[in-house]
Amino acid sequence: MLDQESLKQRIHRKEVIKVASASMSVSKSQLEDILSKDDYDLVGVDSQHSPCNEEKLVAFCAMAEELSIPVQLRIKHTRHAYLIGNYLDLGPLAIVVPQVEEETTVLEAIDAFYYPPIGKRSWGGSARYGLKERSDRLEYAEWWNNNGILILQLESVNAITNAQKLAKPGVDMLVFGAMDLSFSLESYPDYPLRTVEDCIRHVQQQMEGTQVKVGLAHSPSGQL
Repeated sequence: MLDQESLKQRIHRKEVIKVASASMSVSKSQLEDILSKDDYDLVGVDSQHSPCNEEKLVAFCAMAEELSIPVQLRIKHTRHAYLIGNYLDLGPLAIVVPQVEEETTVLEAIDAFYYPPIGKRSWGGSARYGLKERSDRLEYAEWWNNNGILILQLESVNAITNAQKLAKPGVDMLVFGAMDLSFSLESYPDYPLRTVEDCIRHVQQQMEGTQVKVGLAHSPSGQL
């Protein structure tokens, strides 16, 4: 298993993180082939725009763990932030929340992502990442709180403007949905930032002096 504390620390140091993209339906040999293309840190699967079967997600996460690669899951909808704890019980290490605009969404995501005393995540789930090595409740909860990766996806003018308010303690990374952000920019012709690249630079400036990394990818794959 990879040292996930190191991965979270690398994110906080704002290093480049490489994420492969895969379907939950791939075979082990297909996943091995995907991972052989580069030195990946995570493998991303998407439920926002793709079918998501919980049993398949458990099996995929177990297969990925056998290959020493943790899973990043983009959840199906912004309003499903309250279900993040349930998603994590199925095996991912990293969660991407799409189309985030409101501080209330971020607070709900943090509560569902982290165990007490940081959040309010419920205890349970035999498929959780890293549980085999840490069966003690308090030991695992502390390990998770120091290693789990929470990512918000910014896809609107409102999100870009308020990125600093959204990047609350517990959020590790901000990424962008370029296509939806483009729709939003086109709806606000007088907004001073005119391109996705302008928005990325603006958010990077807002995140200076923080541990929150700004990822350049707009999907579950690529460099973050």
